[in-house]
Amino acid sequence: MHVTRGSSLPVSTMQRTIRCIRDLLFLTGVVALTYVGFTLLQARLHQADANRELFAEVRSSENTPATKPRALIHKGDVVGRIEIPRLGLSVAILQGTSSRVLRFGAGHIEGTPLPGEPGNSGVAGHRDTFFRSLKDIRKGDQIQVQTATGLQRYAVDWVKVVGPDDTSVLQSSGGESTLTLVTCYPFYLVGPAPKRFVVHARKS
Repeated sequence: MHVTRGSSLPVSTMQRTIRCIRDLLFLTGVVALTYVGFTLLQARLHQADANRELFAEVRSSENTPATKPRALIHKGDVVGRIEIPRLGLSVAILQGTSSRVLRFGAGHIEGTPLPGEPGNSGVAGHRDTFFRSLKDIRKGDQIQVQTATGLQRYAVDWVKVVGPDDTSVLQSSGGESTLTLVTCYPFYLVGPAPKRFVVHARKS
């Protein structure tokens, strides 16, 4: 075939396929980044709302008789706020551990006492967002939990990795107030994690 100057050579099927794959990957990346950015923005806004709600509950409890029954807590309600100063961790605790709840904050594990109450209070969080810094936690670290009824302080007494079905870490030991934080493990594994990272702390 004779090709004159200014004419273009036909693009091969292979080149077209590579171009389509490249464009598809680029579009997929843009969509993924947009979704992540939107999710993070939602979480940040939800955290700000949770802070305002908690502070309002604290002010209200100061003017409420101690004998008044506690209001019923529903899924997604603000339970409190957990802070670990050394790690710079600060996140609202919401009621429940559904995927929606854990997208916006840490979740109080249903069936366990609320923070500050007698027994072992369980709180779960995602390893790739709010509980990422737990990978650096150490025995003796201080944990603070602000609830409507006051500020609770705990000290970490042990950290361990368990299987996903090991619920023994949530069992209570006597009438003391303890706190157990749970997240997936390993921290940097892509996909479903096979184990759970558990932090246990006692009220100090």
